[in-house]
Amino acid sequence: MRAATYTVALAAGDHEGAECAVYYFGPGQGGSVTANIERWKGQFTQGGKPAPARVHQRRIHGLAVTTIDTSGDYSGMGGPLAASPTVKAGYRLLGAIVEGPQGNVFLKFTGPLKTMAANQRQFEQLLDSFEKQSP
Repeated sequence: MRAATYTVALAAGDHEGAECAVYYFGPGQGGSVTANIERWKGQFTQGGKPAPARVHQRRIHGLAVTTIDTSGDYSGMGGPLAASPTVKAGYRLLGAIVEGPQGNVFLKFTGPLKTMAANQRQFEQLLDSFEKQSP
């Protein structure tokens, strides 16, 4: 379930802004970290082939976090009710899956290259704000 959506204004040189969606499905829901990272990778191509993706694992305030950074032609805009897939050229994804004790939180930040570069630091600040709750 989409828990929040942040819209990000476009940067100079881009034709549209970006979106950061936050999803939380509950304990044990939303699919595995690996399955989600692979699905996100599959939404990007370069020259008709899968786009390279940088995937890293780290810890933030004691929470396991897996991040992905990829760019190219983005086909993840549609859904099951979309008439036809929409492909956006020159897009980038900064994604993260934060493994929490009450379930994973999925963050998917997508948009045009310049807008994403201009806001990458803010995305990292958002990630750094995650903490385990005290019992």
